[in-house]
Amino acid sequence: MNHEIVDSFSLMAREKGLDRDILIGIIEDIFGMMVKKKYGLNAKYDIVVNMDKGDIEIYLEKEVVAEVTDPSTQISVQEVKEKTGEAMEPGEEFVEIIPMADFGRRLVISAKQNLNQRIKEIERETIYNEYSNAVGEIVVGEIYQIRKGRGEILVMHNKSEIILPRSEQIYKERYKKGDTLRAVVKEVRKGTGNPTVIISRADPQFLVRLFEIEIPEIYDGIIEIKRIAREPGDRAKVAVLSHDERIDAVGACVGMKGVRIHAIVRELNNENIDVINYSEDPLVFIQRSMAPAKLKEVKVDAETKKASVLVAQDQVSLAIGRGGQNVRLASKLTGYDIQVLKEGVEEEEYDMDLSEFREELGDVLFHKFFDEGYETVRSVIETPKSELIAALGIEETKLDEIVEMLRQGLEEAEVEEDESSAADRVPSAPPATPDAPAESDRTEA
Repeated sequence: MNHEIVDSFSLMAREKGLDRDILIGIIEDIFGMMVKKKYGLNAKYDIVVNMDKGDIEIYLEKEVVAEVTDPSTQISVQEVKEKTGEAMEPGEEFVEIIPMADFGRRLVISAKQNLNQRIKEIERETIYNEYSNAVGEIVVGEIYQIRKGRGEILVMHNKSEIILPRSEQIYKERYKKGDTLRAVVKEVRKGTGNPTVIISRADPQFLVRLFEIEIPEIYDGIIEIKRIAREPGDRAKVAVLSHDERIDAVGACVGMKGVRIHAIVRELNNENIDVINYSEDPLVFIQRSMAPAKLKEVKVDAETKKASVLVAQDQVSLAIGRGGQNVRLASKLTGYDIQVLKEGVEEEEYDMDLSEFREELGDVLFHKFFDEGYETVRSVIETPKSELIAALGIEETKLDEIVEMLRQGLEEAEVEEDESSAADRVPSAPPATPDAPAESDRTEA
């Protein structure tokens, strides 16, 4: 029975990658509890585990006495003679080996269950510590299951199950069982079972690690990635800074004929990457972040973190980007809310016909507005409240509700109009490639 127990747990320790000394300590603790259950809490014992021989020996120590008062720690002279045939004097120490069979089958099964539980707890702690220390690092695993309902990808890494949720995937990638997948460890959560390890391909940290792998100067700290703005699978902007005047940060990241940046682009399923030089000067940094558009003028309000950029009419589509993507990423990268203004065109305030809200206002109230000459939304919300009350004869609280409803509707429609206009202005020409001539402080892949 000793050999079976040691052999089974030695095999488990090897499969789980547990340290032998840790396993020996667990076995000693568990069998120590068995001894205390059978012989009492005051029992003196010693447990020797020999992993090489596959053996467990349990020694029970008792004091030889003339008359026993505590059976858990004492043994009589007569009992010693019956067990060994030898005569011992009171005060001497008697040591005997306890056979495993003496504990009974139920106690041994309980010990096995406790050992299993302790090993599982150590395994969970080991997994948690391993991946907690790896947060922000890239792991490579094999896809072994795709949960179609929830969109999760289960990946096997070092015999541990890790999860790539739908929210952390690059939306246009398609995964297959058996594919090798690279991702960054984003989060480790403790639970009732094994820890849940969340990995990501959409997190900006994944892009940082790819840059470190492909560009030695970043790994060595000569070039620093200062900021990243990313819309996974579509486009990213990366601001870099060289700590060595002899090294061009953008050129080092792009590589000869774009070989370095193209390796990263391929890993990210052809995600476009703009690499620009970082600057502490907001004016310069905003100008670079808006590439490939050329700006006429940049105005910055440092207090409100807002900026307006003036561009020529033929640069508007480049400045805004598809669906407003270029200006949106530039805003994320710089931390400024950037507004694009077209040169030579005065910005007209957006307005809507009041008839768009006829259903919300009701026919009676709509006709009241119309009869008093209020035909557009702005004509209503820009008129003093006292004039509207006098002209329409409605209560102030009711008027406040109407004005707020019209204002919200106008703002929502204006946002939709801006996005639609930006999308319509997208050029059909493909983006510039790194090996094409580029400005000294910016490159796009």
